[in-house]
Amino acid sequence: MVHKLKLEELNRIDVETFKKVEKIPLVVVLDNIRSMHNVGATFRTADAFLIQKIILCGITPQPPHREIHKAALGATESVDWSHEADINVTINDLKSQGFEILGIEQTSNSKMISDFMIDNTKKYAVILGNEVEGISDEALPNIDTFLEIPQLGTKHSLNVSVCGGIVMWEFAKALGLK
Repeated sequence: MVHKLKLEELNRIDVETFKKVEKIPLVVVLDNIRSMHNVGATFRTADAFLIQKIILCGITPQPPHREIHKAALGATESVDWSHEADINVTINDLKSQGFEILGIEQTSNSKMISDFMIDNTKKYAVILGNEVEGISDEALPNIDTFLEIPQLGTKHSLNVSVCGGIVMWEFAKALGLK
């Protein structure tokens, strides 16, 4: 008979072990995100897929905060993160470390994420922009490639944390999720 697994049956690692395991070479950059729930949900997804780091830029809220914790469920303790006021400082720093910078944005030259060949020998940083304005205009010229998630319905965008979840899943599959 089928039954739902209890927490102890899931065999999840603890925070100390999480800190030591090899991470997927993906950094998620949150650019001027307003919603603490979106921030928390991004942390929780980053934990699930062993994402290397989250960088919070601009006005993006930072842990610790009760509203972030409600969605993150402790993932702010496991996932490495930092804050940088200026998105372009973050981009330049990541480029100097060998990361390819990908903006998740609908632009005049976006590629569909399904058409983008993820190279498992590279390191990637994906930028998710503000819920209303998207990625900061001043960052656009410094982004290597723009990716878009195909949408077939009447709405023109996805919630930031949903978009981040789709993107992290695609990269985790390609970069070594076991």
